[in-house]
Amino acid sequence: MDESKIVAALAALAHEHRLRIFRLLVRAGPSGVPAGQIAEHIGISATGMSFHLKELDHAGLVTSTRQGRFVRYAPHVEGMRQLLTYLTEDCCRGQPELCGGIIKKVRAVCK
Repeated sequence: MDESKIVAALAALAHEHRLRIFRLLVRAGPSGVPAGQIAEHIGISATGMSFHLKELDHAGLVTSTRQGRFVRYAPHVEGMRQLLTYLTEDCCRGQPELCGGIIKKVRAVCK
């Protein structure tokens, strides 16, 4: 993943609502969450939620699927994996055992 994409992903996550949305979607997994439930859970308007989801989508961190009149959002696992790999690939100067197992956990979750 090139640095411009990394910067875009980090910028997208650098907002309270977008970070909450992303974490909610990561917990939900690949089945995702309908847009209305996301807005309700986060406590924001549908318009605000739509704006934040668009930012996460442009950053390659979420995907959407239309189901009738509903849109379901899920984490884009490959985008998340690339971001986490980039952030941890040089952990502890090539000695990941010094990081307390975090690298193994990240890689196990993102497989």
